[in-house]
Amino acid sequence: MSFEASLEYAQGQDQVDILFPFRERFLFPQHNDKDVYYFCGNSLGLQPKMVSYLMQKELEDWGKYGVEGHFNAAMPWFSYHHFFSERLARIVGADKDEVCAMNTLTVNLHLLMQSFYRPQNGRYKIIMEAGAFPSDQYAMETQVRMYGYDPHDAIIEIAPRDGAHIIEEEDILAAIKETGNALAVVVIGGVNYYTGQYFDLQKITAAAHAVGAYAGFDLAHAVGNVPLKLHDWKVDFACWCSYKYLNSGPGGVGGVYVHEKYGNDPYFFRLAGWWGNDEKTRFKMQKGFVPQKGAASWQMSNAPVFNMVAHNASLDVFDKAGMKELQDKSRKLTGYLEFLLRQITHLKFEIITPSDPARRGAQISMLFAERGREVFDHLTENGVIADWREPNVIRVAPVPLYNTFEDVYMLYEMMKNFS
Repeated sequence: MSFEASLEYAQGQDQVDILFPFRERFLFPQHNDKDVYYFCGNSLGLQPKMVSYLMQKELEDWGKYGVEGHFNAAMPWFSYHHFFSERLARIVGADKDEVCAMNTLTVNLHLLMQSFYRPQNGRYKIIMEAGAFPSDQYAMETQVRMYGYDPHDAIIEIAPRDGAHIIEEEDILAAIKETGNALAVVVIGGVNYYTGQYFDLQKITAAAHAVGAYAGFDLAHAVGNVPLKLHDWKVDFACWCSYKYLNSGPGGVGGVYVHEKYGNDPYFFRLAGWWGNDEKTRFKMQKGFVPQKGAASWQMSNAPVFNMVAHNASLDVFDKAGMKELQDKSRKLTGYLEFLLRQITHLKFEIITPSDPARRGAQISMLFAERGREVFDHLTENGVIADWREPNVIRVAPVPLYNTFEDVYMLYEMMKNFS
């Protein structure tokens, strides 16, 4: 695509952008009585305006019905998690019974590992990417320790090659093949939080299955951001948070995907909780766990209704916008940002996010050789909210639901004029 480094060009792109009106569905923080230039949706998405209305409705139903709200509320709390299934399934490319909104990200990761990491007969190793988000590293460390293994032996981390910043997928595939019968599970972040690299989940899954291992993914930076077809790719399990690209509020409810092969097998092991039991017999209060169908059987406790209100509002916006349209705009918007940043020559930084649109989502990470923090502070002082990651990276996320081409151009202007 041919870009131009001018405000007129950016504004012209906004005028023909079919998703431009969705910006009005969100609340923006203010800077000098103006909307900020918000590029931090890969850390915390903006609040949908509909949240306050929906929250008030739930508060009214609580006040009106008390405990009977579980069955008599406008959206009965007993089945609240079911209201998200079809919309979530469309976002991650799954069947509706393969997904469930529940708990939070790392809680879900641990629960899923209890099902898919059960080392035996010399099959105990885990492959993950080096530099994974810390909670994933901690989770894998404690999972292997629980079975008496040394993390330095049991966990294989695939790192970038010398002098590089992104991981070559052929190195992941080679490690899977080499580990062979010793490999229990591959657990990789779908999109790396630091570099923004989007991994080929289909190839990784196929390689894991070829050696008899499971493939699971942390989709915290991928869900609502990049194209996903978890069912068709035969991914075994995945989990995610909802407060980044899914705009569902700080600490918002997480989600899981479990392939129907396991979710519909009542004998496949999962930790039991009351809310994961067969709904038809839940209130009989009988001994003996009978899992309900699908991913919902991994639930432990009641749906956190108030926590889910923002999730409901955001998923409605996603459904109206459409994932294909969002991904098309994301590629154009992120491509425009990369084009503009490469026009800046007086600042010493390199873009460590892959240039190939198929290998990234709505993120550009800039690694500064010097003055990175000064540039970040300059942007902040001028109404830009981006993300600083130690030791010297600025992450910028041009989110297609609410960011514009003009936003991207103004960010470029501020960096170009920094001295």
